[in-house]
Amino acid sequence: MHHLTPLSGIVGGALIGISASALMLLTGRIAGISGIFGGLLQPGAGDRGWRIAFVAGLLAAPLLASLSGTPLPAPAMPASLIVIVIAGLLVGFGSRMGGGCTSGHGVCGIARLSARSIVATAMFMAVAIATVAVVRHGIGG
Repeated sequence: MHHLTPLSGIVGGALIGISASALMLLTGRIAGISGIFGGLLQPGAGDRGWRIAFVAGLLAAPLLASLSGTPLPAPAMPASLIVIVIAGLLVGFGSRMGGGCTSGHGVCGIARLSARSIVATAMFMAVAIATVAVVRHGIGG
């Protein structure tokens, strides 16, 4: 059972919004993780510096929070590693086909009133709701 933590949700959401806004205002870039990380994988990309810094910040933030005493929950992993691999591949293909990930579409795209991002985010949510319904009440419940 998860406990409601509105304060950490508000602070976390505000930090995400501030960082996405700062990246857009200061660099003209969208804070979509799949696009940022994907740019690192392209050979000869000339804008690696800011991408490396962004990804390093994503990795360093929970480590620094942990060092400062913030408890980090252990991820709940399914029993099968193959499920993780399949899920990761589906997320990767979906992000590529949808032209972005949940962070790019959901946080940045909706804020820019992008019709494509609104549709993509609605699909993310619909599939997530259906998945929970099936897992909790269908095959898993």
